Formats: sequence, structure tokens, C-alpha cells
Amino acid sequence: MPERSLKDKTAKGLLWGGINNGAMQLLNLIFGIITSRILNDTDYGMVGMLSVFSLIAGSLQESGFTAALVNKKDIRHEDYNAVFWFCSGVSLALYLILFFCAPLIAGFYNQPVLVPLARYSFLGFLIASLGISHSAYLFRNLMVKQKALTSIIALTVSGIAGVVLALTGFSYWGIATQSIVYVAAVNLCYLYFSPWRPTWNINFRPLKGMIGFSSKLLVTNIFTHINNNLFSIILGRYYSEREVGQFNQANKWNLMGHSLISGMVNSVALPVLRQVSDDTGRQQRVFQKMLRFTAFMSFPAMLGLSLVAPELITIAITDKWLPSAHILQLLAVGGAFIPVTNLYTNLIISKGKSNIFMWNTIAQGMVQLITMYLLYPYGIHTMLAVYVAVNIAWLGVWHYFVWREIRLGFFHALKDIFSFGIIAAAVMAGVAFITRPIENIYLLALAKILSAAALYIIILWASGSVTFKESLQYLLKKKA
Repeated sequence: MPERSLKDKTAKGLLWGGINNGAMQLLNLIFGIITSRILNDTDYGMVGMLSVFSLIAGSLQESGFTAALVNKKDIRHEDYNAVFWFCSGVSLALYLILFFCAPLIAGFYNQPVLVPLARYSFLGFLIASLGISHSAYLFRNLMVKQKALTSIIALTVSGIAGVVLALTGFSYWGIATQSIVYVAAVNLCYLYFSPWRPTWNINFRPLKGMIGFSSKLLVTNIFTHINNNLFSIILGRYYSEREVGQFNQANKWNLMGHSLISGMVNSVALPVLRQVSDDTGRQQRVFQKMLRFTAFMSFPAMLGLSLVAPELITIAITDKWLPSAHILQLLAVGGAFIPVTNLYTNLIISKGKSNIFMWNTIAQGMVQLITMYLLYPYGIHTMLAVYVAVNIAWLGVWHYFVWREIRLGFFHALKDIFSFGIIAAAVMAGVAFITRPIENIYLLALAKILSAAALYIIILWASGSVTFKESLQYLLKKKA
């Protein structure tokens, strides 16, 4: 019965995670298309230069306490309250530091206009700090439906605000405002859905039991954000804001793609893997099942995005963004492996090994930083190709640590991952070949999408894929 209960909870969480992320990406797509048609690559480039600072500040304010609260066996009001007040205080201090450092940031990029824009944009992470404990409560208790509704509401409100501001000529100020409106709406929804409330009885002693675990996640998250934003930093320093804008546009579409799968899996992975962490055999079975499902979803979605990128970008946001389509094709190949890597890191965190998570992420980030710095004179596409290759190859390093924890053999994992990857790659290559004669861009995009989807489903059905049939049965049962 416990096995069945966990399976049902996981399936329900994945379903709501899918609804959440599907709705999020659809809304992102709609509002992104509208604003991208109104604004230009320079507008996106200006905001993109600041993104890494906001993300690092966001990691510092959160300090890894969300995962620490989820991993804690016995939890009390005092734990959430200590995290709330600590994160709020740290966030205020960070904002003041960045406020006065804004001229230095603008000087690094040689863009004086970034001074007021930075001081305004950084308000976002200050507001976000107020919702960390509420978010952890929803996450720990697998309240995926509530988090899904939160995301949908916040994206709708902020998307409308972004479009209105773009239409009224606010350019990059509108993009910054859209982000601030989003985090404010998220916090209000978290406050509504979560029964937990902060109190004025401030006591930081509960943090002592979490600080060793969370501090390593903090360092890890900082390096993850640096790693994910290397191009924005390097391009902003050595290239024009237009090239930064083209890259950020491509990266936005890539993020929409792999976040759909990552968000779905991440909504349940850590809590579920944590529940079975005391039984290695059971945890291995649960992990493998999640691994197969992640690969089953990720490879066709992301390789399909790479396949249709030129048509998609041209149709959606006009050919002024066509250079970003070629960048997107490379990013999407690497993006296919990101949800898989995220699942590996969730397993490591569920075992309480935040030190492994930290050092391996730092090592990966340092390799990429050095490589990108050495390669920037050779152009964006060369840097991207090597960046993607390093990310894919590093999955083998993550697997080594997972093997040490649950003894999952390399070739067993390889079979789980690449059985879907090879099928998806073969399908996309075949579709690219057979659709070459089509000249009309709309027919070409439609033919690619329908042909790839049909071929992938037919091959999985014919091969007797258990993951595919179980997913289909669950969806049909829910509809019935």
C-alpha cells in the first residue's frame, strides 16, 4: 500500500506539474511573442546584462533553506519563521549593497543607463524573499496544484503588465517591471494558499540545524547561476548589446522548452526521493522510473524545438530575430539533457549530500568559465558548441556520484536515457530530410511538428515502451 500511495502521489504531482509548466510556457509564449514583436534585441540585452546579479542575490537571500526545510524530518513553526526573518534581513542587506554598487556594474558593461535600471530591477529579489518560507511549505507538502495555480495567475498578471508597458513605450523598463509584478503576484498567491504565517517571535536558533546543509546549496546555486549566465556576462563584456539580446531571446525559448519538463519533474522529485531515501533498493526503482519518464519527455521536446527553431522564430517574432534561431538550435540540444541532470542532482540532495552537489557544480562551472573565456574570440557559435558538449559530458560525472549512493549501473542508466534519445534524434533527422522540399514556411513548420510527433509515438508504441504505455493509461484514466 505505501508503494501504491507513493506512486499515486507522484503521478498526481507530475500531472499537476505538467499542467503548471504547460500553462506557464504557453503564457510565456503568448506574452513573449507579443513583447518580442514590439521590443528589439537591445531592450532584451539591457535587462539580460543584469540577470546574473539578480539571480545570485536571489540565491544568497534563499541560502538553500527551501531544500533544507524539505529535507528536515521533523518540522515546526519556528523553523519556517526563522527562515522567513533570516531571508528577509539578508535580502534587504543585499539590495542596499547592490544599490550602491550599481555604478560599478554599469561601468563593467560601459552602459551608464544601467545604474537606474539596476536599482529598479533588483527590487524583484527583495520582494521575492518574503515568499520563501511559504513556497517551502507548499513544496514540502506536495501542494503542486496550489503552486501551479500560483504560477498561472502570476504569469497572466505580469504578462498583461509587460505587454501594456511595451505598447506604451517603456522598452526595457517594461521588461524589468514585468519581472517585479510577477514576483509580487507569486508572493500574494503563496500567502493565500499556504496556512503558515510568520510571527514576531524571532528566533534564529533553528537555523543551526539547517545551516550546514543549506550553505552548501547556497554556494551551489550561485555557481549554477553563474554557469547558466556565462554567455550574458561574456557577451555583455566583449560583444554588443544586440548580440546579448539575440542570445537572451534564444535562451528564453530554450528555457521555456526544458523548464516544461524540469518543472514537472522537480515539483515531485525531491520530496518523493526523500521519502524513500532510507530504502536504497526502493529509491533506485523510483529514480529509474523517473529517469525513464524524464528522458521520454525531454528528448522529443527539445530536439523537436531544435528542428523547428528557424520556422518557429520567424513565424512567432519575425525574421529580425532569425540569428537567435541558429543559437536556439544549439542550446536546445543541450537543453534536452538539463531535466535529466536536474533529476540526478535531486537524488544527491535527497541523500543529504549537499557537499557533493556543491563541489561538482563548482568544478563544472569553473571548467565552463575557463573554456568560454578562452573561446570568446572565436565567436558565439563555437563557444555554444563547446558549452553544450561540456554540459552533456558532465552528466557522466553526476552519474558516478549517483552510483555511489544507490548503485545504479552506468549502462542501466544509459539505456534508460539514450533509448529515448536515440529514437528522438533519429525521428528528427528523418523529418528534417523528408520535409526539405517544402518551401512555404507555415506548411514546413506544421509538417515538421506533426510528422515528428506521429513518428515518435508510432515507434514507441511498436517497440512496446512501458513508460509510454503507463503514461498513456494514466492520462486516459484521469479523463475517464
